[in-house]
Amino acid sequence: MSSSIKNQRAILDKLSIKELNEMQKTAKFAIHTNANVVLLSPTGTGKTLAFLLPIIEELDPECEQIQALILVPSRELAIQIEQVAREMGTGFKINAFYGGQSFSKDRSELETPPAILIGTPGRIADHLRRETFEVTDIKTLVLDEFDKSLEIGFEADMTEIIDALPNVKKNILTSATKGIEIPDFVGLKDEEIVNFLDIDKPDLTIKTVISPEKDKLDTLVALLNQLGEKRGLVFCNFKDSIQRVSDFLNHHKIPHGCFYGGLEQNDRENALIKFRNGTHRLLIATDLAARGIDVPEMDFIVHYHLPLKAEEFTHRNGRTARMHSDGVAYVLKWSGEDLPDFIQPDGVEELSISNPPTKTEWKTLYISGGRRDKISKGDIAGFFFKEGKLKKGELGDIELKQESAFAAVKSDKVDQVLKLIDNKKLKTKKVRISVV
Repeated sequence: MSSSIKNQRAILDKLSIKELNEMQKTAKFAIHTNANVVLLSPTGTGKTLAFLLPIIEELDPECEQIQALILVPSRELAIQIEQVAREMGTGFKINAFYGGQSFSKDRSELETPPAILIGTPGRIADHLRRETFEVTDIKTLVLDEFDKSLEIGFEADMTEIIDALPNVKKNILTSATKGIEIPDFVGLKDEEIVNFLDIDKPDLTIKTVISPEKDKLDTLVALLNQLGEKRGLVFCNFKDSIQRVSDFLNHHKIPHGCFYGGLEQNDRENALIKFRNGTHRLLIATDLAARGIDVPEMDFIVHYHLPLKAEEFTHRNGRTARMHSDGVAYVLKWSGEDLPDFIQPDGVEELSISNPPTKTEWKTLYISGGRRDKISKGDIAGFFFKEGKLKKGELGDIELKQESAFAAVKSDKVDQVLKLIDNKKLKTKKVRISVV
């Protein structure tokens, strides 16, 4: 067995993956054998691993500078890729730079340059202007969710970055949208296209929900009550609308989280963590959540506002019916409103059942220690079981960050846990525990 196959097996074991799917195998081979690759595959099919594996296999362990640059359109996608790359446990240093974290923190990380740098266009362009890192050894450039990164607003930064990288030998572009024109400034020639967009499509049902009033809040509440305990996402077009929807749901005692660009980065991350671990089953969001965020399988999504473009409709719907799972997209429509041509519903959802969602049985706890303190998920689990006196089933998902961690704990056990382990030593560090 070759060393690359052994290394891949070790990485997949760490990620608890039995084997690569067909798209990942095809993409990996294409990236190894072509200078320019465009990877098209639906949301949730594992594109991140598909390009990280071949990139890591081609890294030079003797090189002390950045060798691969991954550009992404959002902070959340940068954080997600960084998390996946670190969980692979390759031994290579990997960092993510994005707006919302201090520039001095970036500089500190660059004292020992990472082999792979992930970042948003604005932050990476800023670094290049300040000449904070060497570009000579950057041989691989990835534009993840490139259709979003190449939109107006990103174009100037993207052009500046690409022009500043003289030695790129391999370009990898990924997207979940077909028919996107690649601008000339990317410099792609003779690209190999790996297209899995129309293969093995999951079963997505699109249903309209008719609101008798132009203001659709009452209809939204009726729909969510009917859906009960299912997990889902409600999309709004504007961040100002989210607060209004959130207030209305709070008034009707429907638990939820919020996610949009105007939130502080910590609040955005906390909303996703609580959604992933089941503290919240419902997330109210703008199109920022339509792609590039790490969230679990969803039973449904709701278009509270009609999407403005066909592409956004596709990306929103991509949050449900992922991989081989079915899903439902509900389109809330005022009775006097016309649907755009790109929305072709399969039928109408009649509202009749009232089954209000109950409060979830989990709460999320913050732990003031992480990877940097040599703390592992196993350490945290042992700490909560032994010192916090929790039983199996009372501790849920654990998420480990560089400087902190988060754990889901049964709501009725939180007071007990805080009393027993707050300000106690976890391995060698005294940690603070608090409810998020």
